[in-house]
Amino acid sequence: MVIEYQARIYVTLRPSVLDPAGTAVQSGLQHLGYDNVEQVRIGKYIELKLSAADEATAKQQLDSICDQMLANPVIENYRFELTPLSAGVKA
Repeated sequence: MVIEYQARIYVTLRPSVLDPAGTAVQSGLQHLGYDNVEQVRIGKYIELKLSAADEATAKQQLDSICDQMLANPVIENYRFELTPLSAGVKA
């Protein structure tokens, strides 16, 4: 039996990495009068669907996908949420 999953992936810069895009957004917000906004960090949000035999396999595949394609593990962190979409699909 194969289960379909919805994955929501969040990729952010590591805290030690400078974020020039976040700095630019923070500056723009201050120019608009939002002086109370601090430490803006910019990241990526990705959604995808995948099929796997079980949740553990889906998580292992997502870790590989994130490490190899969606995030740069040297400068970025990632986390994901995994939600089953179906109880089972015939293989």
